[in-house]
Amino acid sequence: MKTISIIVPCFNEEPTVELFYNTTEKVFKKLNEQKDEEYKPDYLFVNDGSRDKTLEKMRLLNQQHPDEVHYISFSRNFGKESALAAGLENAKGDYVAVMDVDLQDPPELLIQMIDILEDPKQNYQVVGCIQKSRHQNPIRAFLSSSFYKVMNKMSKVPIKQNVRDYRLMTRKYVDAVLELPEYNRFSKGIFSWVGFETKYLEYEGVPRAAGTSSWSLFQLFEYSMEAIVDFSDVPLKLATLIGGFICGLSIIGLIFVVVRALFFGGSVDGWASLVSIILFLNGVVLFCLGIVGEYISKIYLETKHRPQFIIEEKK
Repeated sequence: MKTISIIVPCFNEEPTVELFYNTTEKVFKKLNEQKDEEYKPDYLFVNDGSRDKTLEKMRLLNQQHPDEVHYISFSRNFGKESALAAGLENAKGDYVAVMDVDLQDPPELLIQMIDILEDPKQNYQVVGCIQKSRHQNPIRAFLSSSFYKVMNKMSKVPIKQNVRDYRLMTRKYVDAVLELPEYNRFSKGIFSWVGFETKYLEYEGVPRAAGTSSWSLFQLFEYSMEAIVDFSDVPLKLATLIGGFICGLSIIGLIFVVVRALFFGGSVDGWASLVSIILFLNGVVLFCLGIVGEYISKIYLETKHRPQFIIEEKK
């Protein structure tokens, strides 16, 4: 018998917790009917500071299925990255899956994932998923597509466009991920950084089974910025290039003013143009300082050595 740990981060997902469990159970029943070896699910729900009755749903499932269903509840909302980290640290299965509780990650793909990982002719350590189409508004779709293009231009670690957190990993792969203890985490980048042979499955996006997404556009933008800073130093180089370019223009301008004063006398009056240049240069300086400050803030958080999460309840 092999155990598959299923990490399920949850934030205000009261309507979907039980639905996710029931749907995934049907998949495992079908899986065990097809296989000679038995596969046992080990559900690990992570309550990321939910304000609804998500935790109560987890407790109820744990009481009904104490051998299969376990949960971790944070003392407050620490974010999805912390929930994934907690799940990976506490998952004990032979295989470990990461899935969204809203069923936008089709559980039936697990059967195909297991077939791939257990194919003796291959050496895959992880099977990831790419969503070919998504049920979201055009603005979000455009921003998501743009993020992956920018990220892959800036980072040395390639990340597949529209790749999901949904994946099935071997124990060897999970142990490698756990060797990266950084506080600032971008899981998609970490999963790519550790390497290993990876197989990607494509599937059509499906709408949420219930409830609404808790991610706002601002939160997605903030998450994107964190990802770029965590896995690329290109913004720092960009700040240096901009500073060098402006400095070069300033030197040329200074030479022009001196030469004109020596041979033609005086200078062109016009405080408006002078003020505009000063404001522009100050804006460039503040922009570059903002980039540097973002990296310094990441260093600051890393050096504090604070835990990524605090567990209030665990079963």
